[in-house]
Amino acid sequence: MKTSAKARPQVRVRMSDILVNGALIFLVLAWTIPTIGLLISSFRSRFDIQTSGWWTVFPHEEWTTVDKFDPPADLNRDGVMNIRGAQGTFEQFRNGVTTPDGKQRLIWIGNKRLGTIQVQQFEWTTSTNFTLANYDQVLGGKTYQIRQPDGKIITEPGTNFLGAFLNSVIVTVPATVIPILIAAFAAYGFAWMIFPGRRTFFILVVALLVVPLQIALVPILRDYVGLHLNGTFLGIWLAHTGFALPLATYLLYNYISSLPRDILESAFIDGASHFTIFTQLILPLSVPALASFGILQFLWVWNDYLVALVFIGSRPDVQVLTMRIAEMVGSRGNDWHLLTAGAFVSMLLPLTVFLSLQRYFIRGLLAGSVKG
Repeated sequence: MKTSAKARPQVRVRMSDILVNGALIFLVLAWTIPTIGLLISSFRSRFDIQTSGWWTVFPHEEWTTVDKFDPPADLNRDGVMNIRGAQGTFEQFRNGVTTPDGKQRLIWIGNKRLGTIQVQQFEWTTSTNFTLANYDQVLGGKTYQIRQPDGKIITEPGTNFLGAFLNSVIVTVPATVIPILIAAFAAYGFAWMIFPGRRTFFILVVALLVVPLQIALVPILRDYVGLHLNGTFLGIWLAHTGFALPLATYLLYNYISSLPRDILESAFIDGASHFTIFTQLILPLSVPALASFGILQFLWVWNDYLVALVFIGSRPDVQVLTMRIAEMVGSRGNDWHLLTAGAFVSMLLPLTVFLSLQRYFIRGLLAGSVKG
């Protein structure tokens, strides 16, 4: 049976919807699954992380020890041994030998002379031994004693993230608010004020978008050293403001220039000044654009490592969270239980900001794209 010409467009539309939705689902899973794994791992103990995957917290089948006993004294431990119907050499029993019925397996633990045989059975199980000790170590910075499954006690120094977390907040909030305010004033001027060179200045601002920030780091650093701004919060605030202004001005200009002209003309007729119009009309109407750029700038500054390393340095009193995590990776590369907790602590505030402002995100990015 042939498909009619009228039904073909509907089939194509349906196929395109399936492809688009499938791609979106794939992207969502690609971002969500690692995040869930990071969250689960942050609540697991060091031993559990090193011996099993985070997905073992969900119901799964695995070999579980149900019994153990000492090997019989009359075994020929240098040849083939028969233990409860399972036959094999010592090396085979070390790796595990399945019983004839296939329901159990025997594993030799220890050496030939002093050993124990474990009886394991394939059962449904979960690994839900969760703990808050990782977050206590990361946030508290205290020294902790951890008892291993074999009874050995390990003393570990804590890693204090609280100071670095506060430093990141101190850096990120002003470095987000300052460029938004300056760019909003500039965008209003370019959109609704007439002055000589307006078009030329706007072209220069847009042209700055193609300049990589990496080429400006060394010249700015030299000026900061002369002005004694290097290693201060003011220095990194100014650096992030300068790097963010071109994009912020361009995005806000697209939005502000698309606002209804009648509203502004009515305000001018009533005798309102440009400052009054900007504060009373433009800012409240531009909340979607301001929020969308605020999300981008906040995430950029919070996750920044290069700019913070160049202009703040690695002093502990001004060290930000990204630098603290990088230092932790170098000194605690095997301590995944602490790295996962530290990584999730660094994700909490950006996730909160994004989820609280995400309803404005698409509206702000699409602002000015359609006119008429």
